[in-house]
Amino acid sequence: MYFIENFKDGDKVSGIYYCKSRQSAVSRAGKEYENVILSDKTGSIDTKIWDPNSFAIKEFGASDFVAVSGTVSLYNGKLQFKLDSARIAEEGEYNTSDYMASSRFDIDEMTNEFLAMIGSIKNKYLKELLENIFINDEAFFNIFKKASAAKSVHHGYVGGLLEHSLSVARLTSLICSNYDYANRDLAVTAAMLHDVGKTRELSPFPENDYTDEGNLIGHIVIGYGMLVEKIAEIDGFPAILAQELEHCILSHHGELEYGSPKRPSLVESWILAAADKLDANLEVIREELNGKNSNAWLDYNKLLDCKIRRTEI
Repeated sequence: MYFIENFKDGDKVSGIYYCKSRQSAVSRAGKEYENVILSDKTGSIDTKIWDPNSFAIKEFGASDFVAVSGTVSLYNGKLQFKLDSARIAEEGEYNTSDYMASSRFDIDEMTNEFLAMIGSIKNKYLKELLENIFINDEAFFNIFKKASAAKSVHHGYVGGLLEHSLSVARLTSLICSNYDYANRDLAVTAAMLHDVGKTRELSPFPENDYTDEGNLIGHIVIGYGMLVEKIAEIDGFPAILAQELEHCILSHHGELEYGSPKRPSLVESWILAAADKLDANLEVIREELNGKNSNAWLDYNKLLDCKIRRTEI
């Protein structure tokens, strides 16, 4: 298979790719065309159908695996794919693993460390809560382990949610060891749970797109609701502890403008917000450094609001 990450200007490409979206559009000159996003496990590419009525363009839509042929060209500094022919691919013509980017870390190893982190929690209520969510509910944990942490921004691949949650929990535990007035059990539990709502905010791979619930409600509030339900199942769970944990979930983006219903008010919620932001941003930088641009200075990154420079070794 010729992966999208290897596309070059002038390439003539024939292959099967996953259609993430297909939308009709009209040019400034009034000519109808279609915008398509094709993807595989290495990335996606902006695709154009300049002649939607062509007999060579068969019916297909979002979430279809599509056999295509066309030409890659450079437009405004970015690669674009011009579609000449397309049809829905038949089962057996493709391997779905070619369309699902995966964590560079072993999922079983991350799972074992994640479970060990649960075992390190001393508070019986928090430990029972984590066990009920991640150990006793095997079906949910299987979804969690395979889920993405984002559509495209960071950790947007199979195992990304587990990788990100584990990394944030590691950072949170480390930070708590430096500040003895922080409640490690509360902070680490919140770190492990902070993005559980993403299991419902994003659809499974290979689609990995926002669900209706994700678009309308968002993972923070979804996760808060999931947490409230699980806490209610535990007899005697202290009300104040529940509120503190729920606050950590609701405030983990740190600022209202970043989607948090509340700003952090607890030491533990500040630690979680800092660890979450650090891990997300460093993953964005890692992905940029591993991209096609091999220059010392990389392009301006809108999310980080800066240009990134490679470190000289």
